[in-house]
Amino acid sequence: MASTVSFSPANVQMLQARSGHGHAAFGSCSAVPRAGSRLRSTAVRVSSEQEAAVRAPSGRTIEECEADAVAGKFPAPPPLVRPKAPEGTPQIRPLDMTKRPRRNRKSPALRAAFQETSISPANFVLPLFIHEGEDDAPIGAMPGCYRLGWRHGLLDEVYKARDVGVNSFVLFPKVPDALKSPTGDEAYNDNGLVPRTIRLLKDKFPDIVIYTDVALDPYSSDGHDGIVREDGVIMNDETVYQLCKQAVSQARAGADVVSPSDMMDGRVGALRSALDAEGFHDVSIMSYTAKYASSFYGPFREALDSNPRFGDKKTYQMNPANYREALIETAADEAEGADILLVKPGLPYLDIIRLLRDNSALPIAAYQVSGEYSMIKAGGALGMIDEQKVMMESLMCLRRAGADIILTYFARQAAGVLCGMGSK
Repeated sequence: MASTVSFSPANVQMLQARSGHGHAAFGSCSAVPRAGSRLRSTAVRVSSEQEAAVRAPSGRTIEECEADAVAGKFPAPPPLVRPKAPEGTPQIRPLDMTKRPRRNRKSPALRAAFQETSISPANFVLPLFIHEGEDDAPIGAMPGCYRLGWRHGLLDEVYKARDVGVNSFVLFPKVPDALKSPTGDEAYNDNGLVPRTIRLLKDKFPDIVIYTDVALDPYSSDGHDGIVREDGVIMNDETVYQLCKQAVSQARAGADVVSPSDMMDGRVGALRSALDAEGFHDVSIMSYTAKYASSFYGPFREALDSNPRFGDKKTYQMNPANYREALIETAADEAEGADILLVKPGLPYLDIIRLLRDNSALPIAAYQVSGEYSMIKAGGALGMIDEQKVMMESLMCLRRAGADIILTYFARQAAGVLCGMGSK
């Protein structure tokens, strides 16, 4: 009787030697390697006598092993040794329960197989602070972060981030005080810092995704996200008019996604109309849908020198005590044409991320803000926590809550960990 058996070249040569037929045993079989040929396993048709001649590593033939199995002669298994409990452990009757969730957590392989949430560098957007200077300037309240020189340091940072798989970036400018004004006109200067930076990045890295910030606070002499009336009121509709010009200027420079962070009413619909009127139908809008008047923004405002000159931002940013109000903002942004909905801050607002995830089919973004970043950095520096483990856990929590993308200053460091390169 003949059968099909997979032979490696070594087995073929061994079989030939035992049969004494050399090449004649297989006719013109190509399984015999020629000089200089690449060795590979090949399935060939052989007789039962030839099959029996190929022995197992123990020296016994397949037929001998099968005969033992039929006769019930099995090799002795390794002894089963049950680990001993520590002395003093009570002798009890096992609990009578059919479901034990720990069974699915008992080994690394099982835990990996059943993991519900994953994270990769593709989920990260790296915020970049830029300024007009040539040199990079460290930001004291944000260890490891810099105001990057837009010509050199910026390109180096983007190159390093791309090297670990981060391909999305959001730009935040440090604007000279001399260019700031009550109406923030520098925001839509086509030769301003942000448009110049976009053009440079798109020239050097045409395949990256560039997000921009649409708000007046970096350009306002008052430090607010909108135009301030003499009685301190933030003017909504007039601000939106300025924001539309800002977004169009950014799109003209090559921005992929414009991101209104101002929290003015009606700005998403106005931006969509303005962009479409200028032919920028493919430019996306990531709306800061639920941006709270949070105390976690302090280090960021130091980085951009954009603290309000008076008052606070509570008349346009959301009250941290409010939950249902996020649904109002979500419905408005969806109706006005937003492509992505963002929650800011991130970790203290996991419930809001989940709320938006459960009530919208749009992609959800979370911003792990400067205060969150700096607290983890400080705790790590003081040896109070394991910085890398807490960093990765915090990002995974944001993903688990429902965020598709995460704006985080940890983007390059975390991507390095995911790529097996450690903290970079």
